[in-house]
Amino acid sequence: MNPQLQDRLNQIPEKLLSEAFLESQGLGNELGFWIFDHPPEDELQVREYLVFLVNLLQKKHSHLKVVHINLLQALKDYLDGRNFTEKAIQMQKSKGDKALLKAIAGPLHMDKFAPYLMQQIDIENQDVVLISGVGSVWPVLRAHNLLNKLHALLGHKPLVLFYPGAYSGQSLTLFNKIPSNNYYRAFKLVP
Repeated sequence: MNPQLQDRLNQIPEKLLSEAFLESQGLGNELGFWIFDHPPEDELQVREYLVFLVNLLQKKHSHLKVVHINLLQALKDYLDGRNFTEKAIQMQKSKGDKALLKAIAGPLHMDKFAPYLMQQIDIENQDVVLISGVGSVWPVLRAHNLLNKLHALLGHKPLVLFYPGAYSGQSLTLFNKIPSNNYYRAFKLVP
């Protein structure tokens, strides 16, 4: 267990429960998008903490509607619902990764996938959105593309992206190795 990471994780509930976070106050009229970056090698610790966090919030703060989206599960459900999963597996086996990525680029375009996510989580009845699984779905889905599309769909509901890598305050570097080459504006949840 990474004790420094655990210290940062332990600060999350207080942050999520603050009025400033829930109302996106003090953000200069920007959307309340937050990133919790963490060492990729500690992904399992973060996953375990997310289970604890969601349970804690449901039990002790049931007035707050918090939804956790695991992108890998959401992607699988999305592909299953469109009968693409088996076809995708067969294509990857027969034609390889590049052919698969090209074939599913259309169905997984953010104009289709992001609205699907919002519908699945019943966004109108949520107060906070937590997203994890970014590393599990790369390179099929890219975090900055998803966040950019969600800006228009979430309104002022706060969102926290748990990110296995580094966030500089302007750019994302997945696994601390793969730069996004895109400017992205969000706030660090816990520095």
